[in-house]
Amino acid sequence: MDSSWTSMKAEINRRSFIRNGLTAGVATAGAGLAIGSPTLLGEDEDNEHRGRLSRGDAALLRFAAAAEILETDFWVQYNELGGVQDKEVPGGSGNPAYTAALSVLDEDMAQYIHDNTDDEFTHQNFLNAYLRSKGEEPISLEEFRTLDGSTATGSSGKLRLTNLMRLTLDTSWWTRYRSSNHNPDLDPHFTFPQAVPSLALGEHTAIPRTDDDTMDANFLQAIANTAGFHFPTIEQGGNSLYPSMAQRATSVEVLRILISIGPTETMHFQTWSDKAGNAPPLSATDPKTGVEVTFPDLNSAPFGGETFQTNLIMPEPCPFLSRKLPPCSIIRPTETNGVAMGVVSFLTAMGLFKGQSSAFIELLHDLARDADRARRGQ
Repeated sequence: MDSSWTSMKAEINRRSFIRNGLTAGVATAGAGLAIGSPTLLGEDEDNEHRGRLSRGDAALLRFAAAAEILETDFWVQYNELGGVQDKEVPGGSGNPAYTAALSVLDEDMAQYIHDNTDDEFTHQNFLNAYLRSKGEEPISLEEFRTLDGSTATGSSGKLRLTNLMRLTLDTSWWTRYRSSNHNPDLDPHFTFPQAVPSLALGEHTAIPRTDDDTMDANFLQAIANTAGFHFPTIEQGGNSLYPSMAQRATSVEVLRILISIGPTETMHFQTWSDKAGNAPPLSATDPKTGVEVTFPDLNSAPFGGETFQTNLIMPEPCPFLSRKLPPCSIIRPTETNGVAMGVVSFLTAMGLFKGQSSAFIELLHDLARDADRARRGQ
């Protein structure tokens, strides 16, 4: 790919995609705000509040906004089928069988799914509204809303940006956060074991594709278990993304935004990592694809111990910055080099974008390259 910052063709292509402006929800949040309007931030704002963003800060926020739009899209799908149905997070009408299977992991799963979805809406809306307040173009991915979603009872039937029905999940975060000896920032080539190895093979659905998927109770529970591991797999990405990008921010206010949104991703991650540990052990075969999945008892041999046991949801102290320093309990990884492109590669490998156009993938790569080029003071 052309990595030139000044490539006119890439810039024109990118601008053509984001010029369409806000999504409907963002437009509502930003109603009445003129470009460059200081009213969003209050009358006591200083010169930094009134100023334009640096090129790097704008790129960081645009990438964050795009990531939040994608998160919102798949959380909406989960909420339509397995969350609380209300006016705060409108869309579907709920799928009782799927909701019951999710509740095996925790009786409050529907409320947690609803609240996580609501959080993602606020993140995408705020970031785009803030970009507009600074005279920057917001991000819209609406022209890429082309994927068919679930047709099971409860789904709104709307077109989607993301695909939850062909996932390949990397569950190595489970052992990464339980490791006291290794940190991917210091050990980039170390391979952390998978908590659920079979999820890393083949394609798995995390939502019922049709009502047929709710007929077999064992397979439906496997779908719910897959969702239970997908939730923290996604949120640990944001858990690292925001502190990594914050290190490249120039404006104190942009820094404040990144370090304020980031911790909510951490709260999501810890909540979901706790619930994933409650997934009941089982084996199932997808009647449609023939793909097999096995959810092990993570508290029994050959699992168990500090690497796998399910009640260890606080990050184990590990080496940080230098092995000459004492271990420290931290978010990991937080290396900044290539973090945005790493997120795009991670989500793509997961299968979240299967069925999307090459133009969609090119746009995400373009946004990621811009964010990764951001430097303090630029």
